[in-house]
Amino acid sequence: MRLKMPKSFKPAEVFSPGEFIREELVARGWSQGDLARVLARPLQSVNMIINGKKRITAETAKALGLALGTGPELWMNLEAAYQLHTAPEPDPAIARRALQVA
Repeated sequence: MRLKMPKSFKPAEVFSPGEFIREELVARGWSQGDLARVLARPLQSVNMIINGKKRITAETAKALGLALGTGPELWMNLEAAYQLHTAPEPDPAIARRALQVA
């Protein structure tokens, strides 16, 4: 059974994927440096992702999935949900113009 969400549904609070990574690190007793070494990525890049200043790419999602045992889909879904939530709303006139074309 699937729940139908109204079109205007927005979660009360959405966290960047970095918040989830931060929680994973705490749970494992890892530092950001530990994760950077595991991923073979610069510490600055890992820090930027954790602080929500850098997006998670498909390549990074695959690496995180492997490192954290979660699968890449989790990280891509979290990133997409966060980007959709934080993106500005489009101009409502787009829908009206689309109806005029048909």
